[in-house]
Amino acid sequence: MPNLAEAVAGEPIRGSWWGHKKGSEIFRALSLVDDSPDVLCFRLVQGKITFVHRRLWPALVRLVRQLGTDALTAIKQEHTETGAHRNVTTPFPQWVPADVNVASQLLSAADARAQLGSWLPE
Repeated sequence: MPNLAEAVAGEPIRGSWWGHKKGSEIFRALSLVDDSPDVLCFRLVQGKITFVHRRLWPALVRLVRQLGTDALTAIKQEHTETGAHRNVTTPFPQWVPADVNVASQLLSAADARAQLGSWLPE
């Protein structure tokens, strides 16, 4: 599974990326991706934040029974007035746009699994 923090670091990261020498660069990259309207975050892979581009949202919606609605709760990080960060969650299916819902109905489960890759449990 590709890991954005490790891609920025240029090496595997042990422990938290916050302590890595490129922690500031990693934070900026993660923030840029998180700010995109075409990317949502979920806790899909081993409970860790997983960025998913809009082109894959129909596959997630198609496989909701396999993944579970908790895994498809969208997470967005906000900055508070004090400068702290907090996670704002949007439960499934409230975050699903109408066009994504329609596209999910046109996908077979096999095609959806193929789009999402090998991390998906059988």
